[in-house]
Amino acid sequence: MLFNSFPFLFAFLPTAFVLHWLVERFRPSWRVGVLVLLSLVFYGYWDWRLLPLLVISIGLNWLVAELFHKSPRGALIAGAIVVNLIVLAIFKYAVFTVEALNLLPGIDLARPSIALPLGISFFTFHHIMYLTDLKAGRAPRFGFLDYAFYISFFPQVLAGPLVRWSEVMHQLGERPYLRPDAAERIGRGLMLLVIGLSKKVFVGDPLADYVNPVFAAAAAGKAITVAEAWQATLGFTFQIYFDFSGYTDMALGLALLFGIVLPQNFDTPYRATSLQDFWRRWHMTLSRFLRDYLYVAMGGNRHGLSVQLLALFATMALGGLWHGAGWTFVAWGVAHGIGLGIGVLWRRAGLPMPVLLGWALTFLFVVLTWVLFRAETFDVAVTIFKALFGFAEMGGGFKWRSIVLAAAIAMIGPTAWAFVHRLPPWRSIAIAFAVVFVIVLFKIGDDANYEFIYFQF
Repeated sequence: MLFNSFPFLFAFLPTAFVLHWLVERFRPSWRVGVLVLLSLVFYGYWDWRLLPLLVISIGLNWLVAELFHKSPRGALIAGAIVVNLIVLAIFKYAVFTVEALNLLPGIDLARPSIALPLGISFFTFHHIMYLTDLKAGRAPRFGFLDYAFYISFFPQVLAGPLVRWSEVMHQLGERPYLRPDAAERIGRGLMLLVIGLSKKVFVGDPLADYVNPVFAAAAAGKAITVAEAWQATLGFTFQIYFDFSGYTDMALGLALLFGIVLPQNFDTPYRATSLQDFWRRWHMTLSRFLRDYLYVAMGGNRHGLSVQLLALFATMALGGLWHGAGWTFVAWGVAHGIGLGIGVLWRRAGLPMPVLLGWALTFLFVVLTWVLFRAETFDVAVTIFKALFGFAEMGGGFKWRSIVLAAAIAMIGPTAWAFVHRLPPWRSIAIAFAVVFVIVLFKIGDDANYEFIYFQF
């Protein structure tokens, strides 16, 4: 059930909101249970056969937490984390592992046929965050329904943001519709939903038509012109931003409708003036996860420069592998690890970096490395890179309109969260958003709906 689909917008969402409002109004003690039930229905709609995996995952990890409270043994938590990672590896990396082994002489293993459950990376990382904090004495004990809510809350279960327990669990005891700002929060939630839909439908999806044909042609072994390569590369640079940030805006807006404030995930990342700054602005919740649960655990910057550089390299390589079971994703992560390491050395040397030059270098680096992220194979990436650097015919017909519009919004505009919280509560603004929503609905009805890019991770 896509957020940008009629079944979600006209069936699930209004039904869920009314049911939640009734329960919060007349049976507030049922609120968490209803949110869990709604989340399981939402998840099961995709494929009910995958629902037991989520339920069993929640149940077993909660039981581990209960056992840890009775007998606080670190090995119990460590074992549970290992099991979570093994399950993730089986579903997400089995094919990748077999294909890698088949590259060795004398090995010819059958390629397994395993469906990738939606959201498995995200809910696995939520388990890991809670269990790690529990072992460290930072996380409290939660009842089963509360824990099930934390893992399965439907706005973020499929593609984040990655939410720490400390960011949401304290909100479960609130009466969100009795707050003095309840109507305002609902209104701003609806505005975020409309903005996220608009990003996806009016900007992200049209850019797919600039990107997909070029990468498909490269995969088919066809010649790519310089113009086509830059069109596809710049197009994907903004497509993935508007696709994913649009999803995040919808997730934050939907959560507000149900009385939950989720953490923001983007802060105008293409205005970053260094690669370190970029990762503080892009997929911010994942960046914090990688920093706190991988980089710091590997030593971070506490044990000298060599350890810091190695930790950066390993963290980003693993971050690349998390995004996809493919060597191009690993290469993308490695490139960012090297880039971050160069930034550390530059700052250690006390060398200057003018702001404008820092922005230009950062943006160019991010744009070029997106090729690795988007390309399915290194052959495709090499074909695109050759054309980008002029080793191809110049070509013509560069499609620029959607790219220029996307660049202007991404570079100049504020985040959707900041934008909606600056708007005054005027009736004219509400009418304008209603009109935009109607136009979005017509667009959804006319065009094919693209799935969100991050659903594959």
